[in-house]
Amino acid sequence: MSLRTAQRASLVDQVIDQLKEQITSGSWTMNGKIPTETVLAEQLGVGRNTVREAVRALTHAGLLECRQGDGTYVRATSELSGAMLRRLKQAEQLEILEVRRALEVESARLAATRRTDEDITRIEAALAERERAWDLDDPEYFVEADLAFHMAVAHATHNLVLIDLYEDFSAALRASITAAGTSLNKTYIPHDAIARAIAAGDATAAERAGHACMEHILIALTESGDS
Repeated sequence: MSLRTAQRASLVDQVIDQLKEQITSGSWTMNGKIPTETVLAEQLGVGRNTVREAVRALTHAGLLECRQGDGTYVRATSELSGAMLRRLKQAEQLEILEVRRALEVESARLAATRRTDEDITRIEAALAERERAWDLDDPEYFVEADLAFHMAVAHATHNLVLIDLYEDFSAALRASITAAGTSLNKTYIPHDAIARAIAAGDATAAERAGHACMEHILIALTESGDS
């Protein structure tokens, strides 16, 4: 997606809308660095001050993060995930995991009753990627693979509100999950029971498996003393 030259009226608002479009469309990737003020000003046909104001507004909204001496990065894909990220920074790990449990257990239950063959394939592929990431002992890769698995489960619910909510929540969760993972003493929580129950169309087993996985994490976190 290419940037368009901005019109003269309400320049800052126009630039905000165009930069936001780059974020929400995925043209600028999550955690990726965006172009410099100079480059954006040239592409948009506006002054650097206008770009600076737009970036400042999106930073305040939580979509961007300015790192002194490094550049500006995408930190959230919507105002909701940006707001969640700010709130999660102030929350305890235990509180975050309790909310995550509610979302993921319900996702597993609904997915078991609504999944398609394509959903099952996607979930199984995500599970294999999650296990591969663990075997490689790459924490950052594992966090992304773990979220991708749960996102695949959420998509299998075919509940658009739940999907949007989990996408926004997961975008804000990355830092918290990474911190939690460090405190869990490298405890691996298998997710194959969730995948099997969803594939079998067993909502009760899927709910039970999802609950069991989150309980393992909550117990490990509590025992670590980080809550």
